[in-house]
Amino acid sequence: MMVGDLVAIFDMGAETVGNLNRQTDSANQDLGALVRRFVDAVTPLEGRFSGAGKAAFDNFKNRSDLVASELNAALAGIVQGQSGMNTAFQQGDLAASDNARQSEGSANFDGARFQGRA
Repeated sequence: MMVGDLVAIFDMGAETVGNLNRQTDSANQDLGALVRRFVDAVTPLEGRFSGAGKAAFDNFKNRSDLVASELNAALAGIVQGQSGMNTAFQQGDLAASDNARQSEGSANFDGARFQGRA
């Protein structure tokens, strides 16, 4: 793999991580609601189980709020990590731009001119 190929793999626009962060945040809010909707959808089955099936169903239903909360907390952690990564990328982009400008300002472009010999 050549350097150009690696650059293409890691070439991200300035908004890439921010967009990913917004999408994950939206999924974070939706996931807990989906778990609760699932529990609501299976509630009519509640009286149809007996024995171990009933115990498993009751355990699931009783733990559904905990499951939804834990999923939301896990995704919230991912969102927080993505937010930090976005900040780091933006700061790195600014630092690279500043370094390039600074290096360009101190470069001696006249000294690099090649003149033919007679």
